[in-house]
Amino acid sequence: MRRRGWQFPEREATPEAVFMNRRKFMQTLGGLGTAGLLGACGHEKIYTPDDAPPAAATPAVVIKEPQATADTAPSLYPARLNPVFSRLDRSRTKEEVAARLNNFYEFSEAKDEVWQLAWMLDTKPWTVEVAGLVHKPQLLDIDALIRRMPLEERLYRLRCVEAWAMAVPWTGFPLKALIEAVEPLSSAKYVKLLSFFNPEQAPGQWDNPGWSWPYGEGLTMAEATNELTILATGVYGHPLPKQHGAPLRLVVPWKYGYKSIKSIVRIEFVEEEPPTFWDTLQPGVYDFWANVDPAVPHPAWSQATEEMIGTGEKRPTLLYNGYGEYVAQLYDGGRG
Repeated sequence: MRRRGWQFPEREATPEAVFMNRRKFMQTLGGLGTAGLLGACGHEKIYTPDDAPPAAATPAVVIKEPQATADTAPSLYPARLNPVFSRLDRSRTKEEVAARLNNFYEFSEAKDEVWQLAWMLDTKPWTVEVAGLVHKPQLLDIDALIRRMPLEERLYRLRCVEAWAMAVPWTGFPLKALIEAVEPLSSAKYVKLLSFFNPEQAPGQWDNPGWSWPYGEGLTMAEATNELTILATGVYGHPLPKQHGAPLRLVVPWKYGYKSIKSIVRIEFVEEEPPTFWDTLQPGVYDFWANVDPAVPHPAWSQATEEMIGTGEKRPTLLYNGYGEYVAQLYDGGRG
């Protein structure tokens, strides 16, 4: 709400319930220590903005397992380690480092604050809608989805567009497995993914109402079905913490980290290239492709090198983040 002096029409006043919720949130931050922040959880509903696109089709299948709770989810972890993705050319980033440095603008623009704020997001229950150009649109309960998919652990490089990097062991399943289950139409050329929108639980959305919420990303069908592309449900051998994008996030390791959308609520199959959050916010700076390329600098810095978070080690940036053998053929000799 923009201030307009001492007097303004009553209709422009923030509703009392909303004000009290925000006030309570700010008081909580000031009055709780770290242990209190991590142990608390909000209970506001997740909702979609008024201008969000309607579902392309009414979900035909609803998969629900009310008995699946957070108490049973840990039994799936640690998952089987995929031997092909068990070693890297760098040391695995320490979990405590990865857990306290996160880009998640729904909560804060400060990477070191996200882990202290993400607890507010209520992830139980959580559903993911699959819609658009598919034969089998579905509304999936997250716990049921996790149990029906082939979970495995993979150690991947993570490269941020800000020129820092990590090596992270994700647990998840190939996006291709979900795609095959819902049977896209031949007219589906792209996969559009959307995150949640709930300013009452995500202060970054509250503080930046003009941004293009909810966070949206997209892949071509070829990228989405590539063997590297996974939907992560866990990390470091346990369920995904909220600051990492619980309960479901995308991981595409040959692309800059901003493509790996967090806390997914909708997966839609479309014919046209979908708009994406950062390309909408800053056109020409963060493009749709976002492939890691040391030869193409950011307007404000070079991408030729990267710094490993936690150790400070400087390394040469690898084209496609070192995964060229898996993905270079997707771009017809180009770099995307």
